[in-house]
Amino acid sequence: MEATVSDERPAPDRPATFREVFGQGEFRAVFAASVLSWVGDYVAKAAVTVLVYQESRSVALSAAAFAVSYLPWLVGGPLLAALAERYRHRRVMVTCDVIRMLLTVLIVLPGLPVWAILALLFAATLANPPSQAARSALLPAILTGDRLVLGLSLNASASQAAQVVGYLAGAAVAAVSPTAALLLNAATFGLSALFVQLGVHDREPTLSAAHRTHLLRETGEGFRIVFGTPVLRAISLLVFSAMLFSIVPEGLAAAWAGERSGNGLDSGAAQAVIMAANPVGYIVGGLLVGRLVSPAGRLTLMRPLAVLAPLALVPALLNPPPVVVALLAAACGFAVAGLIPTANGLFVRALPNGYRARAFGVMATGIQVIQGGAVLVTGMLADRFSVPVVVGVWSAAGVLLMLFTALRWPDRATVDAAVKAADLANAGTGSPAGGRPGSATRRPGERAPRRHAVM
Repeated sequence: MEATVSDERPAPDRPATFREVFGQGEFRAVFAASVLSWVGDYVAKAAVTVLVYQESRSVALSAAAFAVSYLPWLVGGPLLAALAERYRHRRVMVTCDVIRMLLTVLIVLPGLPVWAILALLFAATLANPPSQAARSALLPAILTGDRLVLGLSLNASASQAAQVVGYLAGAAVAAVSPTAALLLNAATFGLSALFVQLGVHDREPTLSAAHRTHLLRETGEGFRIVFGTPVLRAISLLVFSAMLFSIVPEGLAAAWAGERSGNGLDSGAAQAVIMAANPVGYIVGGLLVGRLVSPAGRLTLMRPLAVLAPLALVPALLNPPPVVVALLAAACGFAVAGLIPTANGLFVRALPNGYRARAFGVMATGIQVIQGGAVLVTGMLADRFSVPVVVGVWSAAGVLLMLFTALRWPDRATVDAAVKAADLANAGTGSPAGGRPGSATRRPGERAPRRHAVM
């Protein structure tokens, strides 16, 4: 049955089905492993903050324990992600899961000082970039065409659901025993490694030994291909812009709820409603748009949804009650979920295989930095102005930015040319894996073609 589903290709004018995607045994293994890892990560974040607070009675150190998991992306995300290009993806994913499992077990050893807990947590999170980059590079080898877009939608929706479940489970278990929560996290990594080892084929590295230079140069090539290729640059700007505005309600939820306490919900309930709204909207949007809208329809909707994402938050200027704020945040999440998987699928099509992991490292690091920066800046503004004004004006500026980005979108000929160039490279007639971006499709003595401007 699996072979039949695998060979069956959806018609170009209809969306792929859940059965076709989950009919791929490798995708089932990667999906299950990813969900386990995500849930484990969020359980650990909740548990470690409790453990550090119990050991130190310091709110600052407890917050540092939460924030340390983001540091690897900020200090070396693209560099670490580039490792996933050099080695077999299955081996990278399994090795990273085993490392995280062992280090998490060490965290629960009795009598460890707080600095040792933070150091072990940081060491464990260093495995996140290569593991996630390997998974991102592996998915296009498992799923093709519209199945990839639906698979990305499923992954994104599952990630949002795992965040909610992981935080709730982590907080509940950690309230009784932080040690038990961390052991649960270690077990999820062990199961994840087992699923990948048994369910994923062992493919050759995308960057062969003959094309390796050194890690810094290879990392730089990841930046050059993302920002030096007009189509990839346009997609990255669209994704970064979406992240710049969609995270704000979640980041300011506590302050927003505090300003509107006494409006039918206490501040804690209002904060929870606002924070959960965007992930819920993302889950619904990812599943509905990914499954019910045709591939051509999703491409057509991509730019309108990009504008709708910040536009949905502009009514915050009217200072609505928390339930309405949650509806606005959910609408924003819905729009972003309809946009991101389609943009990601197009990004993969226009990207040579040998750059997948490195390009993922660039994009993931950019998203982490932009989201953190957006929350930091809007938080500083909210110290001087009311939260509704900050969110409303910030989102109105986002509408203008999205309109500009949409109007500068590459024309169809430019997109088709980028996809064709990537296909040639993947077929072995273009740039070799690890070669200089944009350089290897020229014959000796041939002049470099002019780049198409982003429209």
